[in-house]
Amino acid sequence: MDVRKAIETRRAYRSLGPIDITDDLIHDLARSASLAPSCFNKQPWNYVFVKDSIKLQSLEEAYSQGNEWANDASLVVAVLSSKEMDCVIKDREYFLFDTGLATMNMILRATELGMVAHPIAGFSPKKVRQLLDIPDEMTVIALLIIGKHSMDESNMTEKQILSEKDRPTRKNIDEFIHIDVFTV
Repeated sequence: MDVRKAIETRRAYRSLGPIDITDDLIHDLARSASLAPSCFNKQPWNYVFVKDSIKLQSLEEAYSQGNEWANDASLVVAVLSSKEMDCVIKDREYFLFDTGLATMNMILRATELGMVAHPIAGFSPKKVRQLLDIPDEMTVIALLIIGKHSMDESNMTEKQILSEKDRPTRKNIDEFIHIDVFTV
C-alpha cells in the first residue's frame, strides 16, 4: 500500500476485532514512529504499548463514558512526551507537534498492515498515568486503540454505529488553505 492509499484508507473505526500482538509488530510500529522528523532531531516521543489482557482490562476504568468500544482493543498505545524533551523556541513548544508527527507515522503503518489505530482523547490522564507507572512530568497526550475492523457493533452506541457507515465529512480545502496571506 502506498502512502496515499494508507491516508485514504485510514479510518477511526470503533468496531474492533482481535489481532495477534507480537513483539515484532510492536517494534514495526515503533520503528515507523522513530522515523518522523522532530525539532533538532530530539525525538521527544515515548510510547507505552499495552498488550497484556489484564493490563488492558485495567485501562477500561480510565476511558470516558462513550468509549466502551475501546474495551475490544488488542493493543493500547499511550502516547507521551514532555515540554522538556523537545525544543522551546521563544514561545513555541514543539513536543506536541513532533510527537503527533511520530504518532501519525504509526497510525499509517498500522493502516498499511490492515489494522485500525484510533486515537482518543476521551480518557483520564491521571488514571492512565497511575495504571502505567508514567512519571508526573510526562504529558499523556492520547491513547491509540488498536485492533482490526470488525462488524461487531455490540460495544457501540447507536450514534457511533451510524458514524461507522460513512467517512465523516471533511472540510472543503478552500476552508483551511490560504495562499500568500491569511484570509477570512
